[in-house]
Amino acid sequence: MGRVTERRKVVRIRDGVVSTRPDTLVTEEPLEIRLNGKPLAITMRTPGDDFALAVGFLVSEGVLATASDLRNVVYCAGATADGVNTYNVVDVQTAPGVRIPDITLERNVYTTSSCGLCGKASLDAVRTTTRHPVADSPPLRLTPELLAALPDRLRASQRVFDRTGGLHAAALFDEAGELLDVREDVGRHNAVDKLVGRALQGGSLPLSRAVLMVSGRASFELAQKAVMAGIPVLAAVSAPSSLAVDLAAETGLTLVGFLRGSSMNVYAGENRIALRAAAAQG
Repeated sequence: MGRVTERRKVVRIRDGVVSTRPDTLVTEEPLEIRLNGKPLAITMRTPGDDFALAVGFLVSEGVLATASDLRNVVYCAGATADGVNTYNVVDVQTAPGVRIPDITLERNVYTTSSCGLCGKASLDAVRTTTRHPVADSPPLRLTPELLAALPDRLRASQRVFDRTGGLHAAALFDEAGELLDVREDVGRHNAVDKLVGRALQGGSLPLSRAVLMVSGRASFELAQKAVMAGIPVLAAVSAPSSLAVDLAAETGLTLVGFLRGSSMNVYAGENRIALRAAAAQG
């Protein structure tokens, strides 16, 4: 339970020299998420922060929005036929009166570590479902220099990545660029769910003054998760998808991609970036 790395033997070839040695790998195991006792979804994840992952997933599904919506989260004892607790099945219990969307209860979802809920929701569904519309008031004003510093700060906080080279990460920064929280996982979407889940558990939603920084690309689902948590800015070191850009434009999310060094592309919500100051300095 909670083990994030494992050791495996590897044949190493360096300049024609062959040797064997143990290698540290990131752990990947399935996590079944149940909602009020009913199986809902299975995701491949790195063990750790499982309760936060499940809670964050349900924020993105529109089930949970505040800490008062959540009654309890538990590992399911006797998760296997022989009664063994695998710590790979969690049950999220909602508070009385929390409305459960029918679409959530009517489907069993399998999510992969690479793409999450591929092709899930339309732009309209996200816009109408979120209970935390992007509404930073007054609006954040971020300089390109501040944004340019975030990837290195994210990378410096990836402790498990240093040992395995096999994890994605997501981090929350405040408007001054200070690190608020960081999570690692074999899947980018899981890392974001862990952040959002921890924020809900701590009573911090909506994250209306936060910047979400992710390793890799910015998919539609990551943009969706940012919007559902009320996050006004999503930044990624790689490219966004076309649907992520459309969603950002629809909801007022600032979306920054290819954030590398002093270079970046702003795909939506450029009003939060101090572009005139950057032009004057250039």
